[in-house]
Amino acid sequence: MRDIDVTEAIERGPFGSFQWMVVALCGALLVVDGYDVFVAGTVLPTLIAEWSLTKPQAGALQAWALFGMMFGALILGPLADRIGRKKGVAISFVLFTSATVMTGFATSPEQFKIFRFIAGLGCGGLMPNAVALMNEYAPKRLRGTMVALMFSGYSVGGMVAAGLGIGLIPNFGWQPMFFIAAIPLALLPLILWKLPESLGFLLRQGKQEEAKRIFAKVSGTPLAADDRLVFTEAKGASASALELFRHGRALRTLMLWLSFFCCLLLVYLLSSWLPKVLQEAGYAERASLLSLFSLNFGGMAGAIMGGRLGDRFGLPKVVVAYFAAAALSIALVGANPAPVLLFALVFVAGATTIGTQILLYASVAQLYNLSVRGAGLGWASGVGRIGAIVGPTLGGVLLARELPLGQNFLIFAVPAAVSALAMLVFALANNRARESAQLAAA
Repeated sequence: MRDIDVTEAIERGPFGSFQWMVVALCGALLVVDGYDVFVAGTVLPTLIAEWSLTKPQAGALQAWALFGMMFGALILGPLADRIGRKKGVAISFVLFTSATVMTGFATSPEQFKIFRFIAGLGCGGLMPNAVALMNEYAPKRLRGTMVALMFSGYSVGGMVAAGLGIGLIPNFGWQPMFFIAAIPLALLPLILWKLPESLGFLLRQGKQEEAKRIFAKVSGTPLAADDRLVFTEAKGASASALELFRHGRALRTLMLWLSFFCCLLLVYLLSSWLPKVLQEAGYAERASLLSLFSLNFGGMAGAIMGGRLGDRFGLPKVVVAYFAAAALSIALVGANPAPVLLFALVFVAGATTIGTQILLYASVAQLYNLSVRGAGLGWASGVGRIGAIVGPTLGGVLLARELPLGQNFLIFAVPAAVSALAMLVFALANNRARESAQLAAA
């Protein structure tokens, strides 16, 4: 009889076809999630005209989905620690795709808000669960890259929303942009069939045989009947918010929360208002929607490159550099550059905001052990969702004041600068914690 440490085996083993399947399935889910989030920005100028909305009203309209995301992250993240990641992912997926389809039937701002709130619940629950699942099946040496690669699906969804918006909205109106969300529901049987459950969850539930079947696929090695799987992180403290502040993690938790708040504020501010702002600055409708495509393309490239750099140099250093670049690129967008330069700056802004959001999720997953990882991801994401709510609302209020374009984008750059400082503090605290652990071990 052998006791096999699952964490150690995954760490030493190859990254094989089973893990690639997890990346592909979670990435596909995040394509749909990203589409749902960014589709609102593509239809916003049309909704403002059709429903005679003021800019603050339009910002509040956008905020309802983000309000739902906050509750979804806070509820469905920790819930999955109790019912399993697979169920958490499936519930979240069905919730937001169904509600997105129903949004296309909205005939008033009030109905639109309700459906977007429900969709937001599902979107908010999917992200922390998908990150936690991928984090568990990826060896630490590749974890940042794999989580970032998976999360690039989120940016692909944004690019799909922008691309479809260019063709559909001028010819068919805004409603088909939401009806299209019915198509991904065909993925549900595949998710229920192929997506694996968390090994740590199965072992905590005493389901050794089911865990063995999955582990054999991960390792490629069949197990003997009397072999027993153990998970070094499977037992631990309860998944409560207070646990996130213990074991010397208080300062790092707060800095991550501040970074999440500012980063998601920026992501949703730009995704909601960038097309409208650029239209008012004199850019054509097609160019303004292409900027949203460029933003998400940058997000995908930035996430993948940041994941690789994070595995090599450490995520905190990369995140600090990304946020500094975000502040500079966003400020320069306000200089009203020529279209080619505009798209380049928006690309960098997307790489260093959307891309950094993904790296922040990976940072959270690496900070907490398995027993509180779902809660850690859920709370960080939930705090970030407060920033996401503030972003579109703040954008509406600022744009209603009709400030000069350059001044608006200077204000937009402030959260990126704050995040850079917060993550610098996080990096320094992380180094101190690592040094203390090494001294204690010695």
